[in-house]
Amino acid sequence: MTVSRNKFDLAEFLRSRRERIMPAHVGLPVGPRRRTPGLRREEIAVLAGLSPTWYTYLEQGRDIRPSPEVLDSLARVLQLSEDERRYLYLLANGQAPPASPDLSEAADEGLVRQIVALIGETDYPVYAGNIYAGVTAWNAAAARWYTDFGRLPPGRRNMLWWMLTDPQARERIVNWAEDTRDVIARFRIASAARPWDQHFNELIEAMRKASPEFRTWWSDHDVRDPHTRLRHLRLPGGQTLTVQLVVLRMTDAFNSVVLHVPTGAEGDRLRRVAEGDVLRGQGTAVNGG
Repeated sequence: MTVSRNKFDLAEFLRSRRERIMPAHVGLPVGPRRRTPGLRREEIAVLAGLSPTWYTYLEQGRDIRPSPEVLDSLARVLQLSEDERRYLYLLANGQAPPASPDLSEAADEGLVRQIVALIGETDYPVYAGNIYAGVTAWNAAAARWYTDFGRLPPGRRNMLWWMLTDPQARERIVNWAEDTRDVIARFRIASAARPWDQHFNELIEAMRKASPEFRTWWSDHDVRDPHTRLRHLRLPGGQTLTVQLVVLRMTDAFNSVVLHVPTGAEGDRLRRVAEGDVLRGQGTAVNGG
């Protein structure tokens, strides 16, 4: 039953991505008799070098294990992003693929130094979460800019649940829809990595019942890995804060820490602190003594 969830999601994901590829995108004639959006199954199969019957089995959720070569061919034909390609592998075989060599990202050393400087600051939100989007720890700034998670029932201390069901979230997060969709897309990848995990099934079902937005966006099958991104927050009095979200994964890959790194002039100040300019200007002994 648990494995079948990934097979069902694989079928839905392939179908959703096939339907967004227009014939003109791959050099095929449009024709007057197309009744469904996107490409036909037979066309995807031919472009990927597969048997139409075998590809149909994949979209039917049958228990087959495609090879990495087949998955990469489908990723190419379906024009998947790297996050979507990784999700495809997770659904099909339970394992993430090696990263594409041309998609490796260089470390942002300036941002890393900024994070180190941020450790001493208390005015910016920091919270810890698990793979279920559960919030397990938070500082006072997180309670101020988001909500006091300590006042929520333990089973509802969950960032995604709060974003979807608390009207306050739509006021606190300026780009609420975009940010919520991003969290859902990351939640989908996390669930694919643990098809046996009943807690994911329970959460998905609960959010389907509680939120019409979740039902709509979950069916879109959008997937994203955690990437550094901007978030705009707003207090009831109108004060706003723009931060860069940085997710630090723990070595167990089950928990993570979400830092909110300030941007603009304040971000520049923290970067100078990290580089030692302000410390030296104040005559502070950096090396102790």
